[in-house]
Amino acid sequence: MNTNTFANRHTGISPDDVPSMLQTVGVASMDELIEQTVPAAIRLKKPLNLPEPMTEREFAEHVAELASKNKLFTSYIGMGWYDTVCPAPILRNVFENPVWYTSYTPYQAEVSQGRLEALFNFQTVVCELTGMPLANCSLLDEATAAAEAATMFCATRSREQVKAGAQVLFVDENVFESTLAVLRTRMAPQGIEVVAGDYRQFPFTERVFGAILQYPDGNGSIEDYAGFVSQAHANGTRVAVAADLLGLALLVPPGEWDADAVFGSSQRFGIPMFYGGPSAAYFAVKDEYKRQIPGRIVGLSVDAYGKPAYRLALQTREQHIKREKATSNICTSQALPATMAGFYAVYHGAEGLRDIAGRIHAYAGFLSAELEKLGYRPLNKNCFDTLKVALPPRVSVTALRETALACRVNLRYFDSGEIGISLDETTQVTDVGVLLYIFSEAAGTEYVLRESIPRRIHFDRKLARSSNFLEQEVFKNFHTETELMRYVKRLERRDISLAHSMISLGSCTMKLNAASELLPLSRPEFQHIHPYAPADQAGGYAELIENLAACLAEITGLQGVSLQPNSGAAGEYAGLRVIRSYLESIGQGHRSVVLLPASAHGTNPASAVQCGYTTVTVRCDERGNIDPADFRLKAEENREKLAACMITYPSTHGIFEADVPELCRMVHACGGQVYMDGANMNAQVGLTNPGIIGADVCHLNLHKTFASPHGGGGPGAGPVCVASHLIPFLPAHPVLCGSEERNSVAAAPCGSAGILPVAYAYIRLLGTEGLTRATRTAILNANYLAAKLGDAYGIVYTGKQGRVGHELILECRHFKAASGIDENDIAKRLIDFGYHAPTLSFPVHGTLMIEPTESESKAELDRFIEVMECIREEIREVESGTASKEDHVLKNAPHPEYEVSADTWNHVYARSKAAFPLEWLHENKFWVHVARVNNAYGDRNLCTCR
Repeated sequence: MNTNTFANRHTGISPDDVPSMLQTVGVASMDELIEQTVPAAIRLKKPLNLPEPMTEREFAEHVAELASKNKLFTSYIGMGWYDTVCPAPILRNVFENPVWYTSYTPYQAEVSQGRLEALFNFQTVVCELTGMPLANCSLLDEATAAAEAATMFCATRSREQVKAGAQVLFVDENVFESTLAVLRTRMAPQGIEVVAGDYRQFPFTERVFGAILQYPDGNGSIEDYAGFVSQAHANGTRVAVAADLLGLALLVPPGEWDADAVFGSSQRFGIPMFYGGPSAAYFAVKDEYKRQIPGRIVGLSVDAYGKPAYRLALQTREQHIKREKATSNICTSQALPATMAGFYAVYHGAEGLRDIAGRIHAYAGFLSAELEKLGYRPLNKNCFDTLKVALPPRVSVTALRETALACRVNLRYFDSGEIGISLDETTQVTDVGVLLYIFSEAAGTEYVLRESIPRRIHFDRKLARSSNFLEQEVFKNFHTETELMRYVKRLERRDISLAHSMISLGSCTMKLNAASELLPLSRPEFQHIHPYAPADQAGGYAELIENLAACLAEITGLQGVSLQPNSGAAGEYAGLRVIRSYLESIGQGHRSVVLLPASAHGTNPASAVQCGYTTVTVRCDERGNIDPADFRLKAEENREKLAACMITYPSTHGIFEADVPELCRMVHACGGQVYMDGANMNAQVGLTNPGIIGADVCHLNLHKTFASPHGGGGPGAGPVCVASHLIPFLPAHPVLCGSEERNSVAAAPCGSAGILPVAYAYIRLLGTEGLTRATRTAILNANYLAAKLGDAYGIVYTGKQGRVGHELILECRHFKAASGIDENDIAKRLIDFGYHAPTLSFPVHGTLMIEPTESESKAELDRFIEVMECIREEIREVESGTASKEDHVLKNAPHPEYEVSADTWNHVYARSKAAFPLEWLHENKFWVHVARVNNAYGDRNLCTCR
């Protein structure tokens, strides 16, 4: 093996394994398999034109050079991003720990108890600080959270409001610019009018259903909104507040002045700025919105024996269930940053948060008073951390900026001439001295800070918080590094991640997240850059982003790329919004219909509806393919209204459908555009691409195909790639693009820029040959599993030549009649063998969808096959009557350690059969922490915080 070739480290199948696997599949060569799997008409005629692959050492040197082009200045820009201190035990034991960053969204509760508890802590922090009774476990960012609040309020209008045409959303003029831009993007297709103005003077009418406020506002002023909220409620208007989560340690929480929803960013809780993201948004609401709140909610339930157990609650309201009736398209959120933010609160506790917030505020208040002595005029009578300062006539902005830059300091410069200063957790007394030097120098005076800065409150006492928070034991017991480290370790032992075994989730692409790809994320040059820093301070990011965009354009066969969408669902929405803008530009804005196959992922119809489209479902035939006749019929029926079709390729059923290029031509002939969902791009790279198939738009999931970690449910990234005619309509950003805020879909200009080095590393380390090898291997692995498991279970769908793509659907529906066993029982039994379940009952109810990826070894694939065959034999025992239908290992799975080691054993089968059905489990046993979780109990007795 060539140890310098990264592809040999990434791809689990060695060249020596390939011949026997091909023999099992029934082909003579890899080329023959690809010819039988991928239609000839869409296969690439020449290799991708990408840079030569790097060794891991070469990439480390390359990324170090890029990092050196990012200049670390002290940024007081604020506007939603603030420097912070990530405690070393959290950085080391969570952020850099593969158990936390390679785990999947915790749909399988029994193997997710650690991260579910961590997210439960996060929800508790949010509820305690906001004064609200219910919170979800994160959203994408503050700006999209604002849009989710507005959409939720619109969806829950009263009948009287709907009848009166209440379609106006009021937004205070001092919310962050990025928030207002995203609101305008998201509200327009819904027919919602966004009215920005001064909350003090806003005249309520019956047409106003919702209002958005910032607390403290975008200028840093702490406003008393209680009267406004009362006036809004008297009008039937609901109010959502974007609140500084750290500031709420000192300020009256919005819940105490009856806000309906509170949202914002938890970035200040130890999450680096990362040039804009990722960080977790939080979202808290009154209890009446528990069935409408977007995103995921962690709830407390019990297991089969009454032991407390965490789970995702109220999932029936989510987009994957409600589809086009969903009020949100949220799929990926920000689980890993939320987990870190929760641990930050656990580590510091209430007193620690008060200390940090109090120090920031004391410094801001002192700075304000000293600036006034120097002749400046602070415009915020009440502030927490942010000052807005008017300059005296003798001081020019240009001179001030020059002095600040000479001191390696970034300030906020208002178009109207004022200066903004946002202090943060990293601000020290010496930093305050530097700031005062800058302002005194610009004023032509001298200033030397000679005194300590006293701790005191500088705002009106009526705005100060009097209620206690975070009094639960978990926020009191782990304030030393030793105790926190052990708590983190205790939780991580309860979860299955890629550090334990293959996670074969179909449509999720749980591949290797290589250490060399992730190491750059810990570099301070990537962590501590503000998204609005001057361009010459972010040269490394700019070069990396430009290079990555060029690679993605080449891989997709499309010409334009935006990296702004910070999840796959956000990428879907952005792509559809681009299509809408294009159609409007050519006088075709009336087109409102999107064709969707019945097999589409739930985010597709949800995104289409959020973008103002009407969806028309196209049926699939008995082989799982889109029915061409039905597609043609519905395209022709809607010819004058057809805006687009949304197609996943290979299909959600895991098949390369031969008819898709012709379907694309049909849509173009009708005047529509083709949107390709890139969820299954891992089967395309190097073999085909959306451009050659016929797509105009494609979003990519960097957290699938391009090796960014799933993080237990985020962060993700969903770049959108477009054909040349759509480039002018890609997302812009109001801060970096002046007044241009076209199609803004995220708070930051480049979305989750902080994780882009992972995808970039993946491409540069593998190069054309390695990427193509990865794709071919993913297809080989899936077909190998299909050949091995087909007889025992049955494969639901195959292509015309009997092949699957990169994933396969196992038939489980026929077991129930003879044994009472269903796909969920198989999923839970897999836990006893140390495996996370495949995708359950999607896209076909009663089945399991498996995607092995290219990263798993043949030994791991064979081990998984052995497990599935063992489970099939256990089903046969029940079918034949050898095992009890009422008391058997599948219905009672999983078997936690506390049950197996108990003094009493109440099953007719042996403990060894429950816990050690295969001999190798004695060497490497994952002990599940709880028995099967009672989902119904958790929804009936909803508990979402401590």
